[in-house]
Amino acid sequence: MKYRITLWATTAAGFAALALAASTVLDPAVADSRSSDAQHGYPSKTLLSSGETVAGETIHYPTNGPAQVTAQDVTIAPGGKTLIHRHGAPLFAYILDGEVTVDYGDRGQRTFHKGDGFLEAMAVPHMGIDNGTEPVRILAVYMGAKGTQLVIPEKKQ
Repeated sequence: MKYRITLWATTAAGFAALALAASTVLDPAVADSRSSDAQHGYPSKTLLSSGETVAGETIHYPTNGPAQVTAQDVTIAPGGKTLIHRHGAPLFAYILDGEVTVDYGDRGQRTFHKGDGFLEAMAVPHMGIDNGTEPVRILAVYMGAKGTQLVIPEKKQ
């Protein structure tokens, strides 16, 4: 297997702890703005603020069950790739290490580097490829509902 997924958290409290931990280790060059919360003793940086995916889709949240946040550490080995897939819930991705090229088929490819954050395409089939010499690690945070299929493999590979 050329990639690994590890479940980190599935609750809002877990996500909050994860976000707090991530904000303490992020490179200052990653963010382009500082929150006004800094004056209250806890500096924060905006990693992403968007209502659209990288494919230009308006994000929408599943309504098939109670809200559920799932955070995963996705690792793709050098030379590895994921299956072609879609997502059933909005996915915030943050590159922790390495770089990944995402192939969106006829919509082209985009390469994301360590420190990049983005909302991944939902309905546009895509696959991640590690063309580098080191593993890529991606923090994948899904904002969905209990019972939502987060990764939907395409039948035609």
